[in-house]
Amino acid sequence: MREQSVEIPAPGALLAGTLTRPGGDGRHPAALLINGSGPIDRDSAMRGMALGLGRALAVVLANHGFALLRYDKRGVGASGGDYLNTGFHDECGDAAAALAALRAHPAVDPERVFVIGHSTGAVLAANLVRAAPPPAGYVLLAGAAQPGERVMAWQSDRIATTLPPLLRPFGSVLARRQARERDRLRASTADGHDRMPRSRLTDRWLREYMAHDPGPDLATIDQPVLAITGSKDIQVDPADVARIGSLVTGPFDGEVPTDLTHLLRRDPGPPGLWRYRGQLTRPVHAWVPERIAAWARARIAP
Repeated sequence: MREQSVEIPAPGALLAGTLTRPGGDGRHPAALLINGSGPIDRDSAMRGMALGLGRALAVVLANHGFALLRYDKRGVGASGGDYLNTGFHDECGDAAAALAALRAHPAVDPERVFVIGHSTGAVLAANLVRAAPPPAGYVLLAGAAQPGERVMAWQSDRIATTLPPLLRPFGSVLARRQARERDRLRASTADGHDRMPRSRLTDRWLREYMAHDPGPDLATIDQPVLAITGSKDIQVDPADVARIGSLVTGPFDGEVPTDLTHLLRRDPGPPGLWRYRGQLTRPVHAWVPERIAAWARARIAP
């Protein structure tokens, strides 16, 4: 396995990433990893949350003959730019620039490049169907098939109903407060920072995400798609796996694994945001990268 630094020329910023690839010469099939919302680095980590998806995927995919490019978001880690002035549409452009950089690498077969998106990163991955040419396949982990505002409303209600028993009476208060915040964001024209409670996301990013509907992108995809959302996901509706399957026109594989959470860990306990801290003491469940590698071998590598 080899690793090297990669520079990604994006509009208005130079992004930094790591390309992990198998040993040996020649061009390899490859994947681009797009992480979810927040100031996340190439190893799928930000302050208070080390998801660890990037490194786990890189090792497994390399063992199966695939290269993987993962990158620091704009204004994060070694990437240039200002995170707090980055909108959702900017992140779409950054993902497209990363896809182009991966395709241009001499160790990569540009016709066998697929994308892997987690959470909001899956929405960005689906948007790459607008790239020319589009990716050879899509892995959507905890990916939504509905407009961002609807996703946020579902998430608020789901988190409220999965609070610990002693806090559950406050769930309706929390849901109403977040509904008012969405109303404020919808009417806002500011680019204010950190206005959504505990989010690290700007008004601009949230407003653009709320208005974005991934449905038209998904309906345009005619390449292979693997959609995985755990049965205990409380941030994206697991029923969106079936919705994705009804929209895409290419070969589709959809799975809702038992006990898998939004953090891509298995947890036999009750679903709940309050259980995230304990889940993060364990690595990404080994089944996730292995399933992606097996799917890519069957759908992308030939």
